[in-house]
Amino acid sequence: MEEKTCGGMSGCGCVCHKSIPVLIILFGLVFLLGALDVMTAHSVSIAWPVIIMLVGFMKMCKGMGQCCK
Repeated sequence: MEEKTCGGMSGCGCVCHKSIPVLIILFGLVFLLGALDVMTAHSVSIAWPVIIMLVGFMKMCKGMGQCCK
């Protein structure tokens, strides 16, 4: 049986390895929507710290999944 290594080229498909890139894309999207006046400045000022906290939380919990053992 093939051993799975996380984060490598083995193609680990667990959610914990996809969440950080999704949050980074969301972070950029928030600022883009703010620059295009789709979101108000107040909404952007609330959204970006929340996204940063989520990224920090995900980094803190990284490696706690079953696939990373």
